[in-house]
Amino acid sequence: MADKRQLVLDAFNNKPTERVPVGFWFHYTQNELKSAYDIPEMRAQNIAGHKKFYEGFKPDFVKLMSDGYFFEPKTSAFLRSATSAKDLYGLKPIAEDDPWIKDQVSLVKELTSEFGSEIVTVYNVFAPATAFKWSVEGADKKVAALIKEDKDAVIYALGVIAQNTQILAKAVIEEGGADGIYLSVQNIQDPGVDPDTYSEVVSPAEISILTAANSAGGINVLHVCGYEGAKNIFSIFKNYPAKVINFASVVEGVSLKEGKEIFKGKAIIGGFANTKDGILYKGTKEEVQAETKRLLAEAGRTGIILGADCTIPRDIDFEHLEWVREAAK
Repeated sequence: MADKRQLVLDAFNNKPTERVPVGFWFHYTQNELKSAYDIPEMRAQNIAGHKKFYEGFKPDFVKLMSDGYFFEPKTSAFLRSATSAKDLYGLKPIAEDDPWIKDQVSLVKELTSEFGSEIVTVYNVFAPATAFKWSVEGADKKVAALIKEDKDAVIYALGVIAQNTQILAKAVIEEGGADGIYLSVQNIQDPGVDPDTYSEVVSPAEISILTAANSAGGINVLHVCGYEGAKNIFSIFKNYPAKVINFASVVEGVSLKEGKEIFKGKAIIGGFANTKDGILYKGTKEEVQAETKRLLAEAGRTGIILGADCTIPRDIDFEHLEWVREAAK
């Protein structure tokens, strides 16, 4: 049997594999939106969670979670303080040796030193627009209002956040030992930001991060996030320079087969709902394995990695994940 690194790399490259790989991931802290700079124990919790998952499930590959480091603190504080679009021009990039960069590189290095030689690892980073909207009161509506007020100011701010994230992406690959990044993107959930506006204002920053990660030799995953039922227009992302696509198949009502067609034949991760109402979490062995076989019968077995819409519940029984892997053989 081929080793797991080669198995996953072959699947990512749309090569035939002796079995279909599976990929699931969690948040490993109690409130991943908090900052490790405010709650230092988050870092140890995150590391311990990864190690427990690796030892308990022996995953085919791992998405390394950035719990505690989702958004750069000074940037988030600045965005919260901005009262108008013109204020955004005061945002400045952080230094390449900023603690937010260095601490994540050391986090990734500690984890890849444990299992990076055995399995593929990709590190979770958020798109600038996500960092922006999660930092301000009003979230998506606030970002949409700022775009309407002065789209150039928003483009500028997203570009600054992207500069920080480009540095991070390259560093976790070149210094931390990750195989690539897992970039989470999501449409602005407001009707005022249509696909053309998104492509003009938001997409350049996202594409620049993937381009930077590619230049560092990364094998990079684009996650089109359907968190809490968010809907996305896939045509916006179909030409993004990522090797692999993970999207919320159940939330979006788009099959893996359809997704593979939309994203021009790229490898696809997904298939299962990630909530406690889904088959993966509450189903019997027979139900989980029947769904596994149904997904593969529909999507085929080449360039398909079975996973979920997004992070799965912290308390799921690892045995349920093993049922998927067993049936996928």
